[in-house]
Amino acid sequence: MDKLVASAEAAADLAGAVIRPLFRSALLVEAKGDASPVTEADRGAERALREHIARHHPDHGVIGEEYGPDRADAEWVWVLDPIDGTRAFVTGRPLFGTLIALLHRGRPVLGLIDQPATGERWIGVEGRRTIFRGPFGGAIGCRPCPELSTAELASTSPDIFPPGQDAGFMALRRAVRRTSWGGDCYIYGLIALGLLDVVVDATMKPWDWAALVPVVEGAGGRVTDHAGRPLTLESEGDVLAVGDPALLPACTSLLSV
Repeated sequence: MDKLVASAEAAADLAGAVIRPLFRSALLVEAKGDASPVTEADRGAERALREHIARHHPDHGVIGEEYGPDRADAEWVWVLDPIDGTRAFVTGRPLFGTLIALLHRGRPVLGLIDQPATGERWIGVEGRRTIFRGPFGGAIGCRPCPELSTAELASTSPDIFPPGQDAGFMALRRAVRRTSWGGDCYIYGLIALGLLDVVVDATMKPWDWAALVPVVEGAGGRVTDHAGRPLTLESEGDVLAVGDPALLPACTSLLSV
């Protein structure tokens, strides 16, 4: 596994070299089919990631946001989101990240969140303590928070919840101490640093969540769907992360409202 971790870090370095010169520069922004912005940084970074994987792991499969699946039925599959939080990227906010995950027979066993503008990086491996490196301090470890009334909740956007899920989220929001918005993958890194307690999102694709699972769980938290079930490639895209596993029953109960 150490060699795979080193390979993931090398891949993140290559993607960062593509992304950093384009951050806060004049970019041509197009519209995807789902109306989210896409830039030359997304595509160039994913090409760099795929080229690295093809060179060093030719028998592995790849699932990427920009260029789709390649041998997705392989035993080992890399799941890539070159820029998770493209809206933040194109508006100059450093609340985005490159996500690199490795699945073994469909289960996330390695996850990396890289913030190439700030130099922060989280590395999670199944069965190991998550590693964090960054210039601003911070120590890995989800904080104890057994009561929702004292919990800090975050979500990417209030608009991501489809009809039928928004009522449950609002019930959870009323139960916590405070709610903040925005951050995409970055807020999951903050859970692993003990700075947030709950993150709830919806309509997420495998490249949005696969890398987050080993990072949060390696810091002592849990990542599931809204019903508390493990995430799989067949999951519907609703994601719940808690820093203190004691919060999971209360969160899933409210999200089912």
